[in-house]
Amino acid sequence: MAVWDFVKDAGKSLFGSRAEASEAQPQPQAAPEKTAEQAETDRKVAALNAEVKALGLTGKDVHLRLRGDTVIVESKGADRETMEKLILAVGNIQGIAKVEADLPDAPDASGKEPVFHTVQAGETLSAIAKKHLGNANKYNDIFEANRPMLSHPDKIYPGQKLRIPGA
Repeated sequence: MAVWDFVKDAGKSLFGSRAEASEAQPQPQAAPEKTAEQAETDRKVAALNAEVKALGLTGKDVHLRLRGDTVIVESKGADRETMEKLILAVGNIQGIAKVEADLPDAPDASGKEPVFHTVQAGETLSAIAKKHLGNANKYNDIFEANRPMLSHPDKIYPGQKLRIPGA
């Protein structure tokens, strides 16, 4: 299983605090054998699953597990592009430091690892495209490769990881 590192303190705030979660919606009482830590982990996994579903990246064969600040992504039927997007979707959540997953073989059987780029302060998609693809005008290729996680080419932030297509 491969491991990808993410900036734990950057990304979409999905989990909130335990207190905020309790105020937002009453949580069902955990079974007596569940510890508070297990209940918190279950809450976070549910939030991750909801985010993945909202992005349209889920199927009945996608399973997420959380171990501390590491998400384990398992899927038997997702293609490589979908798995790369799943890795980024859960990794770019504030509080997540690592994502573990097995990637299916590339369609061309090259076996190449995906190219991910961590956005630095002041970078634009054009600058990233010039660096990785040799042409700033290919910024839309990067934008499209990261949909639905990106809603607009200008909405990137430092610490965010992006897929670089064809690099």
